[in-house]
Amino acid sequence: MRLTLRRAAAVPAFLLLLAAAACGEEPTLTPADAPSSAAPAVGGQTINIGPDQNRVRAGKVHAIAAQVPAAIAEDGKLTVGFSGEGSPPLVFPATDDTTLIGVETDLAQLVADVLGLEIAPENSSWENLFLGTKSGKYEVVFNNVTVTEERKDTYDFATYRIDQLGWQVIDSSPIKEIGKPADIAGLRVSVDSGTNQEKILLDWDEQNKQAGLKPAEIQYYHKYGDALLALKSGRIQAYFGPNPAIAYNIAVSGGSRIVGTASGAGPDLQGLIAAMTKKDNGLVKPVNEALTTVIGNGKYAEVLARWGLSNEAIPQSQINPPGLPRQGA
Repeated sequence: MRLTLRRAAAVPAFLLLLAAAACGEEPTLTPADAPSSAAPAVGGQTINIGPDQNRVRAGKVHAIAAQVPAAIAEDGKLTVGFSGEGSPPLVFPATDDTTLIGVETDLAQLVADVLGLEIAPENSSWENLFLGTKSGKYEVVFNNVTVTEERKDTYDFATYRIDQLGWQVIDSSPIKEIGKPADIAGLRVSVDSGTNQEKILLDWDEQNKQAGLKPAEIQYYHKYGDALLALKSGRIQAYFGPNPAIAYNIAVSGGSRIVGTASGAGPDLQGLIAAMTKKDNGLVKPVNEALTTVIGNGKYAEVLARWGLSNEAIPQSQINPPGLPRQGA
């Protein structure tokens, strides 16, 4: 769920993100020598990757703001956890290498606006987002978190995007399609630990073992850039991760392709990405209503279009919907 790209090169091919397919592999994802005017473009519109974002904003809705628990509202801030290691177009550093930007930060801003709170971003590792939310350090997390049944034991969720995963291979790979467990039998594949895609991959591998097929060789890389290096060098044959980040890398770099997509909640359920709060702390309902408000007034659609993710829009926000089944269930 991470990408080490710090700033994007000029990519008219970013249009491919909308089609959720394309080609890219070059792991040198820090083109600091790119001209400052070089920026990604979606549908002919240049994406602003500088620190001055001029974000889409929303107005305060007093009836919703009044529902925010007093302990959270008293400082006038909404502390939002992000993992800003770099995952365009989700969360990544702007050209100042400090300011966090992306679709997740924009949506968090809209929610804070409706709640009448100042957004207070906090940068963290992926794993610490969950620990920080559980401890109360982060009041809400916007970071491409998929709803799962296990996570619902500890956290509450308000959905805001569909969850799509992708399989990435280099252009010269003989692999044409990955769409079912048998397609990964005996392959060297990579995934990030502690993610929903890891759970799906482990389930596929277990199905293959029970069917007498050769197990996959699973390699773990914390950073997407490391996985790309492994892909280029042949240490792995395929990478399994969030489709938006893969498609962005593909559009920027060229040289690889997507050979399959999957729901982040497994084969029987469309995965959903959601804002995550501590269980029963009273915040999920106003967050859900804030999301419903910006979906209804068109601000939500503006944000998704800005980052080329209109195809991941949902018609309404839900609280704690069915999620990725428990492992082994």
